[in-house]
Amino acid sequence: MFPEVFAVFGPTASGKSAVAEALADRLRTEVVSADALQVYRGLEILTNQPARPTRLVSIRELSDEISVGEYASLAHEAIGELVATNGCVVVAGGTGLYLRAALADLNVPPAAPPGAREAIESAYDADPAAAHAALAALDPRAAAAVRVTDRRRVVRALELAEQGASLTPEDDRLWSSETRLPTLITGLEVPSDVLEDRIRERTERMLERGVVDEVRRARAAGMSRTAEQALGLEELATLPDVEALERIVTRTRRYAAYQRKWMRRIPGIVMIDADRPPDEVADAILEVARAR
Repeated sequence: MFPEVFAVFGPTASGKSAVAEALADRLRTEVVSADALQVYRGLEILTNQPARPTRLVSIRELSDEISVGEYASLAHEAIGELVATNGCVVVAGGTGLYLRAALADLNVPPAAPPGAREAIESAYDADPAAAHAALAALDPRAAAAVRVTDRRRVVRALELAEQGASLTPEDDRLWSSETRLPTLITGLEVPSDVLEDRIRERTERMLERGVVDEVRRARAAGMSRTAEQALGLEELATLPDVEALERIVTRTRRYAAYQRKWMRRIPGIVMIDADRPPDEVADAILEVARAR
């Protein structure tokens, strides 16, 4: 069956936006973004938002929080609309969890009540062993999978357990092959040295385009905790340009390595050589789809 959803995943600077747009042109449809930070208006340069109109890009104010569950609802609506109208859709992203949320019906827990995480963090900081014991009483499976010293995961596991959810659910659809619609998931492969060159060149272009002023305006306007996670925000706001550049390149390179590990865990993903023009990559993806 020819896919209704063409998912394009790749590390930052792999060219996924250009590939997704070329693929959408061939399929006469549109692109839905699966990026956690591109949802925000006011960080167009920093988050490398595509110049072409893209669904779920620049849809929220910087002061807004957005959860994975809320994003999933928006993505399902956009994907369903484009499939109904055009027969198919292209979904592009570098945030692995958001990509899976767009493609599958994940069991996403509701957002925690205001102040809940802060209270759990305080309890953990006061006595990590007691916090882990509390987790063991609420969710033995999660406690067995999380070390006492892993503050972030213990806090998150307790947060979920208190809502009746689990960090390690028995039915973990995150890593299952199940998707809502017939889907082809492709991963863009770019040699490490080429990717590193692209990361540096892109960061240099961001500075040339005025990203420092963009960051200053964003911080002055007030930002949500989610928006503040944008890679490079802190460096650009606090460091001289040359030092900020080097720090961002280093952090981006590490993030790309993390994304590549994530990519290889996606069930059924088809790896595509992306060290060539976007049009050629898009054609290669269509060849894979036709051969299925």
